[in-house]
Amino acid sequence: MPASPSTARAINDRLALRLLQQEGPLTAGQLKQLTGLSRPTVADLVERLTVAGLISVVGESGEQRRGPNARLYGIVADRAQLAALDVRTEGVTVVVADLLGAELTRASVPIADDAGTGPAVEQAVALVERAAKEAGAERLHTVGIGAPGLIDPATGELRDSSGLPEWHRRLVAALQERLPARVIVENETNLAALAEQRDGAARDRDTFVLLWLGHGTGAAVVLDGRLRRGASGGTGEIGFLPVPGTATLPSATDCEGGFHSLAGGAAIAELAAAHGLAATESPGEPRAAALVRTAVTAVSSASTADAASSSSSSDTDRFRYDRADRFLSALADRLAVGAASVVAVLDPGCVVLGGEVGQAGGEALAARVGERLARMSPLPAEVRAGTLGGGAVLRGALLTARESAQDELFMPRPR
Repeated sequence: MPASPSTARAINDRLALRLLQQEGPLTAGQLKQLTGLSRPTVADLVERLTVAGLISVVGESGEQRRGPNARLYGIVADRAQLAALDVRTEGVTVVVADLLGAELTRASVPIADDAGTGPAVEQAVALVERAAKEAGAERLHTVGIGAPGLIDPATGELRDSSGLPEWHRRLVAALQERLPARVIVENETNLAALAEQRDGAARDRDTFVLLWLGHGTGAAVVLDGRLRRGASGGTGEIGFLPVPGTATLPSATDCEGGFHSLAGGAAIAELAAAHGLAATESPGEPRAAALVRTAVTAVSSASTADAASSSSSSDTDRFRYDRADRFLSALADRLAVGAASVVAVLDPGCVVLGGEVGQAGGEALAARVGERLARMSPLPAEVRAGTLGGGAVLRGALLTARESAQDELFMPRPR
């Protein structure tokens, strides 16, 4: 059945807004060309969106001819302000942005392990309020939160998870109480996958798995363009995966003995120490990521020197190379075990090594994991290094907040 006039207008308006979001400011003529709509229809929708305060004239095109047809229309970015939070065990980072996702301000606060639940929640909420004030946002429209743990698929709330601070759950409720904003919470690994698909290593993939490698481990599953959460929201809890090479088995309340014991931050640090590796950490960089980065640099530098002149490498350089090479090989062995399990069940065709460790390992670590995975699994799976690292969580939270706000604001109002 043909759409009613009001439905057709709504479809056309949303199409035009999406084009303005993706392409930037456009003239009415360019909107006509991109949408395939008639000139009168485009003129009507431009007027509707302007009256609604969603778009405005932001300049003129570079054409010689001036006048109404040369006006450039763009989305009114300050129509709404958004916030994105990356909630970690050790602290919170917040970004405040406009409706188009342009960052207005960024701030962080560390939260001590011995901080009580109440003080920790107050620190985090105060951080968001200060950041919003600094950005000139009188009212935040939508807040996106990335946090470790399970998200209840029925309620969209962060479930109580053993091993995670109580203030994580209390923070979501506190923000909903204190801020006149929509608050959306999502698992951090899922948000990282969204960001890597939109802006990072998986831009050309609609089916892939992201292995999160940072302080802890996790996985996000994207199949046919859709993020899969599972019946209880637990898809990707790969830290609990029973794997060979550990001293025990995981339990329902503790992932010790699972894949986490092979690939978590503490396990990687122990593996590096066993190979005699040390590293200087950059500010905000997890120790495991610093160790992997140092090893990759040592191997790369030695390989470059060998290519230039095999006799130029000193015994010390060779020793450093050997230790780093063996460490990366041992780490790749571990990661391939988890990746092979995921590939055998899901056949995603692509595995992205995400998080700070995945980014630090880069193509060097991804190639090693890929070689081992090819030997272990009959199913082809490309292994890629994540490009956004730990920042993927914050980016994913902002993308989620932006899309939610735009969905509401771009919905045409009854006339």
